[in-house]
Amino acid sequence: FSMEFIIRGATLYNESGVFVSFEESEKDLMTNIVSLGFDIEGLLKQKKILFEHIVVERNLIEETGMYDLEGLFIRLNYAIDSIGAKRVVLDTIESLFSSFQNQAVLRAEIRRLFTWLKNKGVTVIITGEKGEGSLTRNGLEEYVSDCVIFFDHRVYNQIPIRRMRIVKYRGTSHGTNEYPFLIDKSGFSVLPITSLLLNYDASDKKISSGISRLDTMLGGKGFYKGSTILISGTAGTGKTSISSKFVEAACKRGERVLYFAFEESPSQLMRNMKSIGINLESWVKKDLLMIYATRPTHYGMENHLTMSINLINKFKPNIVVVDPINTFVMGEHENEINLMLLRLIDFLKMKEITAFFTSLSKAGNNLEDSEVAVSSLIDTWLLIRDIETGGERNRGLYIIKSRGMAHSNQIREFLITSKGIELLDVYTGTDGSLTGSERLSREILISKENLLTEELAAKKIIELERKRKIMNAQIEMIRAEYEIEEANAKEDFEFEKIKTVLLKHDEKNMAKSRKADSYKKPVAKKI
Repeated sequence: FSMEFIIRGATLYNESGVFVSFEESEKDLMTNIVSLGFDIEGLLKQKKILFEHIVVERNLIEETGMYDLEGLFIRLNYAIDSIGAKRVVLDTIESLFSSFQNQAVLRAEIRRLFTWLKNKGVTVIITGEKGEGSLTRNGLEEYVSDCVIFFDHRVYNQIPIRRMRIVKYRGTSHGTNEYPFLIDKSGFSVLPITSLLLNYDASDKKISSGISRLDTMLGGKGFYKGSTILISGTAGTGKTSISSKFVEAACKRGERVLYFAFEESPSQLMRNMKSIGINLESWVKKDLLMIYATRPTHYGMENHLTMSINLINKFKPNIVVVDPINTFVMGEHENEINLMLLRLIDFLKMKEITAFFTSLSKAGNNLEDSEVAVSSLIDTWLLIRDIETGGERNRGLYIIKSRGMAHSNQIREFLITSKGIELLDVYTGTDGSLTGSERLSREILISKENLLTEELAAKKIIELERKRKIMNAQIEMIRAEYEIEEANAKEDFEFEKIKTVLLKHDEKNMAKSRKADSYKKPVAKKI
């Protein structure tokens, strides 16, 4: 931390610094700095940094009478003025006083040292060892200092964890939580994310899950961009397959994906996904996909968090996949894992990065209890469960929740094939939900019943058509008989009509031949 303070001041703020070590030689300090990835030679030539190694050894000192640190002040004053330093590090103060026994003189000189440095107008970091029942061994430094930062190195289940805490900082409102930090080749990294506020933006844009039927279940277009997605299920249900399909769809859109794999190596993951038609290797070669694989026990929780965020800042992904999250669960320290995931989720939401988590559920009736209790932080939660019927194990997928969108409440049968992932309707009838071969048998039976019904309907239609034709033929025959009778009736009528005319004509001729009187009908007269 103190090295970072000096080097960052020189490189970022153009402030020269003096590093005074009472324990390590200049050569050792140079080696340590180079191991952290810093190029120190240029800074030394530019007189941005000056190293001072002050040796205080017991066998070279004899304590007698009164003494002070005037010689140290002279040496520090020369070092500061020679490069115009604005920053000073004293590492560590216990080494300076370890050879003396007079505590009264030590406490007075410590107070005078702090006052002298403050009057010099430089910013100073003084490192010290933790004392018994106090923050420092002498029990005075924390009272005369303006800012006190406490570093802690814990070991849980043989896993080391580094944390820092600001004990006091005069004149400021500062965070009082414990913050994880990491020391690696990029230097000193601290993550003060336990104080993040819930003020991140929420996007209305949606991104596809890579499975069209699942997108339909999620309102038609998939997940919200920047949301957190959790898919849980028992072993072998296909959680990694769904996450890989999501990764493939994202890469096809040109988005960058960072995949944290805690159970499989990148080679094994890519090989397994090829068997279901998902080629992740091609996206790795195109630098759209980065697979980071490690065991959860390789680092402590906070180191995992710090390492993850450093990778995210470096790779700048649009999507982060963590597969699975519950591999971190170790005995009685589940609360540590929950806090780590809370910090990671808040960080991803702040960066508007879509997060996809998988979680292994324990077999039993409480599959909706997430292993690490982060379900309340999740926006969309998918659950895959085994459905055991008829001597078979089949998979069913449904959506427990999906905030901000209308989503399906139906169960879909989940199939993993050589061509990818398929979601099918689960048959639901009087016998309950059927999947697998039972669903196929029921569908075949229903198909046969439908076919038989269609055949009976076709036979009825043919019979009705035959009867219709017979009826039409009978109607035509009756119509023909009617027409014949009608024609005969007309002929008879015409014959009778002609016969009547002829009879009248014969009567007239007969009367004429007999010279009969003509008969006139009398006409009635009006009275």
